[in-house]
Amino acid sequence: MIEPAPPYRGEGPHALWHVSEDATIERFEPHLRPEHAADEPLVWAIDTRHLPLYWFPRDCPRASFWANSATADEDVERFLGGDRSRRVHVIESVWLDRMRETPVFAYRMPEESFDAWDRFWVSRATVEPLELVELGDLLARHADARIELRIAPELLGLWENVITSTLDFSGIRLRNATLVQ
Repeated sequence: MIEPAPPYRGEGPHALWHVSEDATIERFEPHLRPEHAADEPLVWAIDTRHLPLYWFPRDCPRASFWANSATADEDVERFLGGDRSRRVHVIESVWLDRMRETPVFAYRMPEESFDAWDRFWVSRATVEPLELVELGDLLARHADARIELRIAPELLGLWENVITSTLDFSGIRLRNATLVQ
């Protein structure tokens, strides 16, 4: 089983969430997502502990990393400033304005039809959300949660270093990252 990321300030109780820029979704229909290994139509959700991985505009490339029980002290020092409980999210500077301006919403999902799959939760059934939460100022949300949000000119160099370290990590929408020549 994959270890969860460290808790964050104000985390709240376990729940399942789907994050979107669309505030008008009334039901989630199972669909195929070619970027994931599932070979059947699914509805995707994320749990509260990993919800911050989606506190971004949808297409924003981001690198997220943290220590787990197997992370070497050298990597904790190098990437996390010696703080094993630190969570770090990194975006490219070209996305900063969109982080400030894009409304993002979290739909709380009923858990009954969902099964755990890697860090995600999946349902094979149509799902009607229980609640809609506007996430508001995404920069402030990171700060309030004490999740470090770093701004970098490009991600892919850092990403290569992170994935060859002993850190745990998540990279989302990296295909949209700036390619440095």
